[in-house]
Amino acid sequence: MHAVSEQSPALIRLRDYRAPAWSVETIEMDVDLGIDASEISARLQLRRDPAQQAPLQLDGENLQLLSIRLDGEQLSASAYRYDGTVLEVDGVRDGSVLETRVRVRPAANTALEGLYLSGPHETGFLLTQCEAEGFRHITFFPDRPDVLSRYTVTLRADRERFPVLLAGGNPDGAGALEGGRHWARFVDPHPKPSYLFAVVAGRLERIERDYVTADGRAVKLNIWAEADAIDRCHYALDALERAMRWDEQVYGRNYDLDVFHVVATHDFNMGAMENKGLNIFNAKYLLADPDSTTDEEYRHIEAVVAHEYFHNWSGNRVTCRDWFQLSLK
Repeated sequence: MHAVSEQSPALIRLRDYRAPAWSVETIEMDVDLGIDASEISARLQLRRDPAQQAPLQLDGENLQLLSIRLDGEQLSASAYRYDGTVLEVDGVRDGSVLETRVRVRPAANTALEGLYLSGPHETGFLLTQCEAEGFRHITFFPDRPDVLSRYTVTLRADRERFPVLLAGGNPDGAGALEGGRHWARFVDPHPKPSYLFAVVAGRLERIERDYVTADGRAVKLNIWAEADAIDRCHYALDALERAMRWDEQVYGRNYDLDVFHVVATHDFNMGAMENKGLNIFNAKYLLADPDSTTDEEYRHIEAVVAHEYFHNWSGNRVTCRDWFQLSLK
C-alpha cells in the first residue's frame, strides 16, 4: 500500500502583489464549437509595463496547442515553452500581436470550469465558467482580474446542434456558413477581466422583453432555458426589470449594453455568475412555478437575480485588483 501524496496549493500573500508585467489591450477570439472538441483561436494585442522586463508568460491549462504566431510569423519550438500551466514566449515587444490556436474537450471537462457540456451528450448545451481562474482552460491569457481587455468573440458551430450562439457584449453580425453551419459575433466595448468571459451554445428557448433605460438606451432582455423549463422563467424576467429600474432610481446607474442575457442550467458550480451581459444561473435560482414555488424560493430568485445584475457596475465595470478584494464587489 502506497501513501497518497496530495500537492498543497500555492501560498499567495497580499503583500506579494505585483502589477502585471504584460497586459492585453484587445483580444479577438474565434471559437469553433463542438461537444467532444472545440478549437479556439485568440489574437492578443500586448502591452508591456515599461517598468518591468519580465518575459511574456500566459496562463493555460488543459490546452492542446495547435499553432502559435508572433507578429505574423509562425514560431519555432525553440521560441516558446509550455509546461502545461504557463506558456512563455521569447521576443515579445510592446505592441506585439500573439496568435494561438488551441483545442479543448468540453464533454470530458467534468470540473465545470472553462468550457464544458451541461446535460447529455446528444441534447445538452455548451457553456463556460471562468471565475476565478477558468479562462486559462479556454485559451492562453494573463488570467488575473487586474488585466482588463476589450473582447471580440466570433462563434462558429453546426446550426442544427447549436442553433443558439451567445457571448458577452453587443451582437455584431451573424450568418450562415457552408455545411449547415453558422456564425455569430459579439463585441464588448468595455474593458473587462477574463473571469467575466462567457459563451453559451445549444438548443435553448427564450422569453424576451424590450426595456428602455433611464438615459434612453433600448435594451433587449432575454432569459434562456431548455424547452421544458422556459415557462418557469417569467418571474425572473420581472425581477430583472425591477432590479434594473431600482439601480437607476437609487444610484443613477444605467445598463450599458444593447442586450442582457440570462441563462439557466442544472450543471453549475455556483448559484449564479455575473458575466458581463451574459449571466449564467443555477436553475434553482431562476425557475419558478406558481403552483409549487414557495414564498422563500421567490425571495431567493428576486435576491439572486438582483445581486447578479448589480454586479454590472459593482464588480464588472469596477472590478477587483486581485482576489483579496473579492468582498469589495
